[in-house]
Amino acid sequence: MRIAIVGFPLSGKTTLFTAITGVPHDHLHAAEENLAAIKVPEPRLDLLFEIFKPKRRVEATTDFVDLPGSAEGDVERAGLTKHLPTLRQSDALVLLLRGFESASVPMHQGRVDPQSDLTQLRDEMLLADLEICATRIAKLEKAIAKPTKDRDQQKHELALLQRCSAALEDERPLSDLVQPGDEEKLARSFGFLTQKPVVTVINVGEADIGKEPPFRDRNAAVTYAVCAALEAELLQMEPAERREFMDDWGVQALVRDRLVRACFNALGMICFMTGGGKDEVRAWAIPKNSTALVAAGKIHTDMARGFIRAETVAYEDLRAAGTFREAKAAGKVRQEPKSYVVQDGDVITFKFNV
Repeated sequence: MRIAIVGFPLSGKTTLFTAITGVPHDHLHAAEENLAAIKVPEPRLDLLFEIFKPKRRVEATTDFVDLPGSAEGDVERAGLTKHLPTLRQSDALVLLLRGFESASVPMHQGRVDPQSDLTQLRDEMLLADLEICATRIAKLEKAIAKPTKDRDQQKHELALLQRCSAALEDERPLSDLVQPGDEEKLARSFGFLTQKPVVTVINVGEADIGKEPPFRDRNAAVTYAVCAALEAELLQMEPAERREFMDDWGVQALVRDRLVRACFNALGMICFMTGGGKDEVRAWAIPKNSTALVAAGKIHTDMARGFIRAETVAYEDLRAAGTFREAKAAGKVRQEPKSYVVQDGDVITFKFNV
């Protein structure tokens, strides 16, 4: 999974990237894309660690990418054109809007107006998607004029792209249009920006820490108001010192944990967990509605190839029982087939033979 941070110059993208990843500013490349893998918070691993007492715990991870901003006055504004390949390959977007004033940080376009910035960002995304549609539609219209074995498939693709183009011209994001299933997969292959899950962050000043966002992005999974500068400082502190500062500022949870989990949920991902050995307990990320066979393959292809069954217990049942042995005695450990749809929080031991 890859999540890209998008915003106008001077909005605080790199500061937010530091607040999420912990990578200090002086370790980042101002003119290049910066990439870091972040652990997805999974407090349920605490119980497994206590029960199985392994050597380590391993959370699932997701990648965040910080895109270098355009220079002030650049005609590309948010720099979407320059970074379209990265954005199209990203699974979700974090839209960062400047909501703070600072004498030391010049204002983009001479103002601080997060709602107007959101409108402009959304317009740029719509235009980028329209360009993809127009280019592909022109090619398909030429292709279907000739009888080929792919003609029916090309007609289907053309009809979908024409619907997408009409929606975009009507300023509707494709996330509102494309239906789940084969149609969604086909549209996703184009990397449409307005089809991607979005989390919107308004970067506020110290005076607004702890307040609700000034508005909600109706096209985002969630909207946060965050002081990225403070959050970046908090992440550099020792845990005990950090907790004290968080209490002083009224910060309940780090933006890193909230934002990573929000993106994870917006992408429709869940976690199942494995343990029981001496080496580790681990959380694995898979899409919702994945089968036990898919989950086994996530760990190792041999597990999927030689799949026998998935010994499964729900996290809450394991927590209530206290130990795996007690959960088994209470009849809470199930033997599931490869077609079983894995649920969030399942603790699974895969039985296989290769």
